[in-house]
Amino acid sequence: MADHDAVVVGSGINSLACAALLGRGGWNVRVLEREDELGGAIRTAELTEPGYLHDVFSAWHPLWVGGAAHAELGDDLAARGLEYLNTDHPTATLTPDGEATFLLRSTEANVAELGPEWAGAVESFFPNADLAFGVLGTELWSRDGLRLALRAYRRLGPRGAVEFTGNVLASSRDWLTDTFASERAHGVLAPWVLHTGLGPDAAGSGFMTQVIGVAVQEGGMPVPRGGGARLVDALVRLIEDHGGSCETGRDVERVLVRDGKATGVRLADGQELSASRAVIANVTPTQLYGRLLDGHEELARRFRYGRSEMQIHFALSEPPRWEGDERLDKTAIVHLTPGLDGVSRAVNEAERGLLPADATVVVGQPLTIDESRAPAGAGMLWIQLQELPWHVKGDAAAELDPGDGTWTEELRERYADRIQARIARHVPNLESSIRKRVTLSPADLQAANVNLHHGDPYSGALALDQNLLWRPFPASPGHATPVERLWHIGASTHPGPGLGAGSGTLVAKRLLRRRLLHR
Repeated sequence: MADHDAVVVGSGINSLACAALLGRGGWNVRVLEREDELGGAIRTAELTEPGYLHDVFSAWHPLWVGGAAHAELGDDLAARGLEYLNTDHPTATLTPDGEATFLLRSTEANVAELGPEWAGAVESFFPNADLAFGVLGTELWSRDGLRLALRAYRRLGPRGAVEFTGNVLASSRDWLTDTFASERAHGVLAPWVLHTGLGPDAAGSGFMTQVIGVAVQEGGMPVPRGGGARLVDALVRLIEDHGGSCETGRDVERVLVRDGKATGVRLADGQELSASRAVIANVTPTQLYGRLLDGHEELARRFRYGRSEMQIHFALSEPPRWEGDERLDKTAIVHLTPGLDGVSRAVNEAERGLLPADATVVVGQPLTIDESRAPAGAGMLWIQLQELPWHVKGDAAAELDPGDGTWTEELRERYADRIQARIARHVPNLESSIRKRVTLSPADLQAANVNLHHGDPYSGALALDQNLLWRPFPASPGHATPVERLWHIGASTHPGPGLGAGSGTLVAKRLLRRRLLHR
């Protein structure tokens, strides 16, 4: 068996960040990817027409640019050709009556948009921002987690610490309605909880609304020039420059265990690769405990998945022209929704197995930031729909027949027609400028990436018992596993989904620290 310090299963952002940090720390690391492309949910491709570079799955990188991995690796990646572009118009919400509300890049601008309460919300957030981001950037089941709790206790006192914890667990609805009188403020902030895998009435969603609101104001909506795959390319070059390797078409079917310790992996073709220090699995609990390990199937069965997602990609002959506020033409992400109650209703319908009557439509406009992704004078849209059931029981609008409830091509395209018509009501030139439309249903997403189980882009429901201290589940929280030297990373683990590479960074730092302590 070939010998390595660490073998990493999967090549998503957490894998690549972890491998890059370990490689820079002197480890020999081998990354194994079952698909034909590296990057997991980061993929850039000419999905529709030649010359149109679509980010096929994930597309926006504020969590990466604002995260610990980028702080460590950013200069090395820039030296390998990675360049980030940004915007002063990161996001807006457009309601059915045509009224647009924006979240912009300064407190003053956002006070003008959302009301004076925004200044108070920002002012109350920043004094304890290190605690808020610490919750998302710390291995909670560790000494570091204990230190974070003690820091909160010493700073806030017993009552203040309890109040802070309660605020972390509040719903977005409660925080928004308690904080802002304006429904416009509710409407521009509420859709963002969907991007964390939550709904506006879920525990913890109020905390995430605050975190994202401040993060967007301070960090904008950065994207790599040329597409998200440029981040993957730079990370792979960094890993290889430190002696590691990243390989595609390498399907791991088993983690090898001896005397209770992970010793390597066996591939589907029978080849075995050893790992003298760690095996790091960027997979769902379903894969880890149901396929890669023996004797832990009950853990796999306990894990629950969340709502499904659909994506629609448009190649346009000209840029979309929005009716109303001209700032919409240069805004990176526009949410179409009736507002807070509209988001809540669509989430509820999806969780009851229905196609939402008025889905929250995420309209991404990558060309507002990076014109290199399409031919000159052309347009492009990236559409995300995060409120869908895996098994369709019915249609809340009573328009579409779900058949047997599976995502057929017919159901996929008819639902996409509904969404296209919704957008066209605000973008009059949309339908006349479509060169090609490509839709990815939840079934398509699952087929493309095994970690997108049931088309869940967040690799597991983020209900409180599967979030924060309890992710992936109470029986096995954090990133250690029942098998020594086997580590679990990825969106199914704390701090959850997104491109921040939080779990990969936490595990890499923990392993590097262990090595220093044992020298």
